[in-house]
Amino acid sequence: LDAGYQLLWQTGSLYLDTVRKEIGKELPAGIVVTDFIARMDLAYAVAGLIVSRAGAGTLSELCLAGKPVILVPSPNVAGDHQTHNAMALVNRKAARMVADAEAEQTLIKSCLGLLADREAREELAANIKGMARPEAARQIAEEVLKLFKTEKE
Repeated sequence: LDAGYQLLWQTGSLYLDTVRKEIGKELPAGIVVTDFIARMDLAYAVAGLIVSRAGAGTLSELCLAGKPVILVPSPNVAGDHQTHNAMALVNRKAARMVADAEAEQTLIKSCLGLLADREAREELAANIKGMARPEAARQIAEEVLKLFKTEKE
Protein backbone atom coordinates (compact mmCIF):
# COMPACT_ATOMS: atom_id res chain seq x y z
CA LEU A 1 0.00 0.00 0.00
CA ASP A 2 1.27 3.43 -0.88
CA ALA A 3 0.76 4.79 2.64
CA GLY A 4 2.90 2.03 4.18
CA TYR A 5 0.03 0.14 5.80
CA GLN A 6 -1.00 -3.49 5.59
CA LEU A 7 -4.56 -4.60 4.96
CA LEU A 8 -6.16 -7.85 6.11
CA TRP A 9 -9.57 -8.02 4.44
CA GLN A 10 -12.16 -10.63 5.39
CA THR A 11 -14.78 -10.61 2.65
CA GLY A 12 -16.96 -13.57 3.55
CA SER A 13 -17.37 -16.44 1.11
CA LEU A 14 -20.03 -14.70 -1.00
CA TYR A 15 -17.79 -11.75 -1.90
CA LEU A 16 -14.31 -13.27 -2.12
CA ASP A 17 -14.27 -13.80 -5.90
CA THR A 18 -15.80 -10.39 -6.60
CA VAL A 19 -13.25 -8.59 -4.46
CA ARG A 20 -10.35 -10.50 -5.97
CA LYS A 21 -11.56 -9.62 -9.49
CA GLU A 22 -11.83 -5.94 -8.53
CA ILE A 23 -8.32 -5.86 -7.07
CA GLY A 24 -6.75 -7.95 -9.83
CA LYS A 25 -4.95 -11.26 -9.97
CA GLU A 26 -1.77 -9.98 -8.36
CA LEU A 27 -2.51 -8.43 -5.00
CA PRO A 28 -0.34 -5.46 -4.14
CA ALA A 29 2.21 -6.09 -1.39
CA GLY A 30 0.68 -5.67 2.03
CA ILE A 31 -2.85 -6.76 1.09
CA VAL A 32 -4.30 -10.11 2.14
CA VAL A 33 -7.84 -10.96 1.04
CA THR A 34 -9.55 -13.98 2.58
CA ASP A 35 -13.08 -15.24 3.03
CA PHE A 36 -12.61 -16.16 6.70
CA ILE A 37 -10.20 -15.43 9.54
CA ALA A 38 -10.06 -18.38 11.92
CA ARG A 39 -8.10 -16.54 14.63
CA MET A 40 -9.95 -13.25 14.79
CA ASP A 41 -8.44 -12.66 18.23
CA LEU A 42 -5.00 -12.46 16.64
CA ALA A 43 -6.26 -10.23 13.83
CA TYR A 44 -7.71 -7.85 16.40
CA ALA A 45 -4.50 -7.96 18.44
CA VAL A 46 -2.27 -6.80 15.57
CA ALA A 47 -4.71 -4.27 14.10
CA GLY A 48 -3.97 -0.57 14.29
CA LEU A 49 -7.47 0.18 12.99
CA ILE A 50 -10.48 -2.06 12.48
CA VAL A 51 -13.17 -1.53 9.85
CA SER A 52 -16.25 -3.61 10.54
CA ARG A 53 -19.96 -4.10 10.16
CA ALA A 54 -21.98 -3.33 13.29
CA GLY A 55 -23.75 -6.47 14.40
CA ALA A 56 -24.24 -6.82 18.16
CA GLY A 57 -21.91 -9.81 18.57
CA THR A 58 -19.18 -8.14 16.58
CA LEU A 59 -19.51 -4.93 18.60
CA SER A 60 -19.06 -6.92 21.81
CA GLU A 61 -15.84 -8.36 20.41
CA LEU A 62 -14.66 -4.93 19.29
CA CYS A 63 -15.24 -3.47 22.75
CA LEU A 64 -13.09 -6.22 24.26
CA ALA A 65 -10.41 -5.69 21.59
CA GLY A 66 -10.15 -2.02 22.54
CA LYS A 67 -8.92 -0.84 19.14
CA PRO A 68 -10.02 2.19 17.12
CA VAL A 69 -12.92 1.25 14.86
CA ILE A 70 -14.70 2.59 11.81
CA LEU A 71 -18.11 0.97 11.50
CA VAL A 72 -19.88 0.47 8.18
CA PRO A 73 -23.37 -0.73 9.13
CA SER A 74 -24.97 -3.20 6.74
CA PRO A 75 -28.03 -1.72 5.05
CA ASN A 76 -29.39 -5.23 4.47
CA VAL A 77 -30.64 -5.95 7.99
CA ALA A 78 -34.03 -5.70 9.66
CA GLY A 79 -34.95 -2.29 11.01
CA ASP A 80 -31.55 -0.84 10.14
CA HIS A 81 -30.42 -2.15 13.53
CA GLN A 82 -26.72 -2.03 12.64
CA THR A 83 -26.90 1.73 12.19
CA HIS A 84 -28.56 2.00 15.61
CA ASN A 85 -25.85 -0.24 17.08
CA ALA A 86 -23.11 1.85 15.49
CA MET A 87 -24.61 5.12 16.69
CA ALA A 88 -24.54 3.85 20.28
CA LEU A 89 -20.74 3.75 19.98
CA VAL A 90 -20.39 6.89 17.85
CA ASN A 91 -22.41 8.92 20.37
CA ARG A 92 -19.96 7.83 23.10
CA LYS A 93 -16.94 8.67 20.94
CA ALA A 94 -16.04 4.97 20.91
CA ALA A 95 -16.18 4.53 17.12
CA ARG A 96 -16.57 6.38 13.86
CA MET A 97 -19.10 5.47 11.21
CA VAL A 98 -19.22 5.56 7.42
CA ALA A 99 -22.56 4.80 5.75
CA ASP A 100 -22.46 1.83 3.40
CA ALA A 101 -23.72 4.00 0.53
CA GLU A 102 -20.76 6.37 1.04
CA ALA A 103 -18.08 3.77 1.75
CA GLU A 104 -16.75 3.45 -1.79
CA GLN A 105 -16.10 7.20 -1.94
CA THR A 106 -15.05 7.98 1.65
CA LEU A 107 -13.88 4.90 3.56
CA ILE A 108 -10.24 4.92 2.48
CA LYS A 109 -9.95 8.65 3.20
CA SER A 110 -11.56 8.12 6.62
CA CYS A 111 -9.15 5.28 7.41
CA LEU A 112 -6.06 7.19 6.34
CA GLY A 113 -7.20 10.27 8.25
CA LEU A 114 -7.68 8.26 11.43
CA LEU A 115 -4.40 6.38 10.99
CA ALA A 116 -2.65 9.76 10.77
CA ASP A 117 -4.30 11.02 13.99
CA ARG A 118 -2.79 9.21 16.97
CA GLU A 119 -4.77 11.25 19.52
CA ALA A 120 -8.10 10.37 17.88
CA ARG A 121 -7.16 6.67 17.70
CA GLU A 122 -6.19 6.66 21.38
CA GLU A 123 -9.46 8.35 22.36
CA LEU A 124 -11.55 5.89 20.34
CA ALA A 125 -9.61 2.92 21.72
CA ALA A 126 -10.00 4.05 25.34
CA ASN A 127 -13.70 4.79 24.93
CA ILE A 128 -14.58 1.52 23.20
CA LYS A 129 -12.54 -0.47 25.74
CA GLY A 130 -14.50 1.29 28.48
CA MET A 131 -17.70 -0.15 27.04
CA ALA A 132 -16.43 -3.75 27.28
CA ARG A 133 -18.13 -6.15 29.64
CA PRO A 134 -15.67 -9.05 29.89
CA GLU A 135 -17.63 -10.76 32.67
CA ALA A 136 -20.99 -10.60 30.86
CA ALA A 137 -21.20 -14.33 30.03
CA ARG A 138 -20.49 -15.32 33.65
CA GLN A 139 -23.00 -12.78 34.97
CA ILE A 140 -25.70 -14.02 32.60
CA ALA A 141 -25.01 -17.64 33.57
CA GLU A 142 -25.26 -16.74 37.26
CA GLU A 143 -28.62 -15.05 36.70
CA VAL A 144 -29.95 -18.07 34.78
CA LEU A 145 -28.81 -20.39 37.57
CA LYS A 146 -30.58 -18.16 40.11
CA LEU A 147 -33.79 -18.51 38.11
CA PHE A 148 -33.52 -22.30 38.10
CA LYS A 149 -32.75 -22.30 41.81
CA THR A 150 -35.81 -20.12 42.52
CA GLU A 151 -38.06 -22.44 40.50
CA LYS A 152 -36.91 -25.50 42.48
CA GLU A 153 -37.66 -23.88 45.84
